[in-house]
Amino acid sequence: MFEAIVIGGGFAGLSATMYLARARRRVLLVDAGEPRNRFADASHGFLGMDGKSPAAIRTAGRAELAAYDNVSFFDGKAVDAVEEEEGFTITMNDGRTEQAPRLVLATGVADILPEIDGLAQRWGKSVLHCPFCHGYEFRDRPLGVLATGPASAHQGDLIPDWGPTTYFTQEQFEPSKEELQRFAQRGVTIERTPVIELLGDAPNLEAARLADGRTVPLAALYTAPKQKMASPLAGKLGCDFADGALGPYLLVDDMKQTSVPGVFAAGDMTVQMHSALLASSAGMMAGVAAYRSLVA
Repeated sequence: MFEAIVIGGGFAGLSATMYLARARRRVLLVDAGEPRNRFADASHGFLGMDGKSPAAIRTAGRAELAAYDNVSFFDGKAVDAVEEEEGFTITMNDGRTEQAPRLVLATGVADILPEIDGLAQRWGKSVLHCPFCHGYEFRDRPLGVLATGPASAHQGDLIPDWGPTTYFTQEQFEPSKEELQRFAQRGVTIERTPVIELLGDAPNLEAARLADGRTVPLAALYTAPKQKMASPLAGKLGCDFADGALGPYLLVDDMKQTSVPGVFAAGDMTVQMHSALLASSAGMMAGVAAYRSLVA
């Protein structure tokens, strides 16, 4: 019935579906309704969409796709994927199966948040991962960086441009000599006593409580949590992965083709730098590449 199945209804999956639809291909979009950015109230830096909520952008995208009579939707999870002689068979969480000769995976990643009291309920609101996405709104106020690995020093380099910054090592991730020198030049305060609790009327943030009882005033806390694949499908299909600084990511070529012929992928699951705009752009390329492979 379908020529392509796109799995994932975030920005990457919506963009891939749009380009396949405009190429007049019969396409099924599978959307579990659990995008990574569902915790954020606004998306920033996306030209023409700045300040709109991710949910509103996705809703508008779904409405635009619904205008194409060659697009179908399944609101649920794809739980299994098998490569067969004629293409791929996808099993949904209600037991139904669908087939197509091409797949686009846009299932994203899931964040593994640090286990600190009060952090999870502030994720996407006042505990953040990207200053470009959510920094301007907290400008000139006390900010923090919660280290989760050696790569966290990169956040420590950036955040002072938005406000006075405290770098929390959590007694695990001591900056190198060179990083300490840069932090000193940037006016970053180093705090080696671990954060054990976030304070304030959640989802707002007022301060971090340290293990010794002290509190550090904060308006926002930046951190780079570890990540895992949000769906097992790429692994079940035998796609190749690489190890990134925060977790595994799916290997694709410049045309978003995975190591499995006929399976394309886009979005956060394929890169180590994440943003809505990058995901949408990659989804467009994956959709176009899937279409070109059908023509070939």
